[in-house]
Amino acid sequence: KRAAELRDELLFNQPESSHLGDCPICLLPLPIKEEQITMVGCCSINICDGCMYANGVRERQKGLEHKCPFCRDPLLLSRDTIGSVPGATSMKRVEANDPMALCCMADARYEEGNYVDAFEYLTKAAGLGDAESHYKLSKLYLNGEGVEKDE
Repeated sequence: KRAAELRDELLFNQPESSHLGDCPICLLPLPIKEEQITMVGCCSINICDGCMYANGVRERQKGLEHKCPFCRDPLLLSRDTIGSVPGATSMKRVEANDPMALCCMADARYEEGNYVDAFEYLTKAAGLGDAESHYKLSKLYLNGEGVEKDE
């Protein structure tokens, strides 16, 4: 009976963390599905949609302006914010070598077709330990975009 309980514990317990890390607000592991995570451009962090929703409800109930639930700056959402319009906040995050901001800037450069700059940003972010950047670098090498093709 105890063996069955231990087996169930191992099978059905939530993991302590994921490769995406923890939500900085609720401190629960971020979901694996990207659709359930929101990246805020002001502080370049991922926040679970539950915390984003709770913050939105609080703001609507109290008639508050929409602000980032983490840093309380005016809300800048999505990866598009960092790369497409390099504002002061996003450029500060890139200059501070924030891996998330570097990866987002690389995404924007990639979408523009500037594979060389995308490669440089991804290399820098990967060197800082960002797993997503490692994956995206592998795709650049696989497709030969901005670098010599290497399968």
